[in-house]
Amino acid sequence: MANSKVKITETVLRDAHQSLIATRMPSELMEPILDKMDQVGYNAVECWGGATFDACLRFLKEDPWDRLRMLKSHFKNTKLQMLFRGQNILGYNHYADDVVEYFVQKSVANGIDIIRIFDCLNDIRNLETAVKATKKEGGHAQIALCYTLGDAYTLDYWEKLANDVESLGADSLCIKDMAGLLVPAEATKLVQALKRGTKLPIEMHTHYTSGMASMTYMKSIEAGADIIDTASTPFALGTSQPSTEVMVRALQGTEFDTGLDLDKLIEISNYFTPYREECIKSGLLSTKVLGVNINTLKYQVPGGMLSNLIKQLHDAGKDDKLEEVLEEVPRVRKDFGEPPLVTPSSQIVGTQAVMNVLTGERYKMVPKESHKLVAGEFGKTIKPMNSDVVAKVLKKGEKQMTDRPADHIKPQLEGFENSAVVKQYKKQDEDVLTYALFPEVATDFFKYRAAQETKVDASVADTKNKAYPV
Repeated sequence: MANSKVKITETVLRDAHQSLIATRMPSELMEPILDKMDQVGYNAVECWGGATFDACLRFLKEDPWDRLRMLKSHFKNTKLQMLFRGQNILGYNHYADDVVEYFVQKSVANGIDIIRIFDCLNDIRNLETAVKATKKEGGHAQIALCYTLGDAYTLDYWEKLANDVESLGADSLCIKDMAGLLVPAEATKLVQALKRGTKLPIEMHTHYTSGMASMTYMKSIEAGADIIDTASTPFALGTSQPSTEVMVRALQGTEFDTGLDLDKLIEISNYFTPYREECIKSGLLSTKVLGVNINTLKYQVPGGMLSNLIKQLHDAGKDDKLEEVLEEVPRVRKDFGEPPLVTPSSQIVGTQAVMNVLTGERYKMVPKESHKLVAGEFGKTIKPMNSDVVAKVLKKGEKQMTDRPADHIKPQLEGFENSAVVKQYKKQDEDVLTYALFPEVATDFFKYRAAQETKVDASVADTKNKAYPV
């Protein structure tokens, strides 16, 4: 079983701060430590995609493409990795193939080496375009399978899926355990099943939410996993990943020794520590997300989804209904074909459960996202949906979509390029994609950027006037 050195993918520049401080780490805070991080010898540094794109524009007033180019200028020896939601790219709806292809092209051109591609339903058809585009651009296409529990998710299911991933042309496979549901003993069986299904390298990704993650990693490694995702200690644990330094030290001197220099890793950790303290002080890092939440395993509800449910009930003045809603979640999930609970399916199932409980009648109120899921617009669920619920949710004469959802979307790129906003504000080709993904947020950002440039121009003119009095 020995797989000698285990490789480490560092998440501090993306998932770790996304999980703990709502993706608010600015580029200027990252930059001073990047040259040091480049000397470590990580398998990759995950630093882009996921929610970073939206957060850069919306909250940090940064251009995400500028961030990527800045990161690339420092990481001369280390591969850069991003998270990509299949046909959703980084948004919440499906896009036409031409937009997906162009986004991949620009991501690789600006510095991304590895694209981790996933679909919230594990519907392989929603990954095809992104995988082909990544390969075409010379990038490494990693497919992430969303781990979840349920009758349908047997070891045979995972083994077959691993085989499908290889057939699709992926370069590696990742198990994405977004809710921290994978317990150690099951991790052993899961990795063994994946190894039966594929020869591809296997990467494990989990969150510490339920307190299991480090043990789960050890069992995965012993079973043959090749790479683990970890975070520099100040932004590890809680709803983030296990600590990089702890895992490196735990494996030292064993057959799985990572070979990474602990002193360098501690130096990186020391760099991020004051920022962590600052985040706790300002309230950006809530100590609530740093503990272990065993309810994750009890209800199989990811941390973010649980806090969302609590907020929805609180806003409705129905805090006392939480237990009822948590019991309704698995029922709705079963009605909807047992999808994994990850963005956006987690929000859809959760909101529907809240509506069912608050109205006192199941599916009396159906949000448009629930309708889209039932209509097949997100893809195929692992099990058929409850036919009574489908009949209740779909409009008269409406049929469930059975083919690939993106086949129903006409090319969109030209339309985005010709939009009034892009024509007025475009400074670089990538602006078209920024607008395509987040039209309103992008418009605000473009206006802000133009205003900043006007200020700079004005101050330059002002300096000239002072230097050369007329």
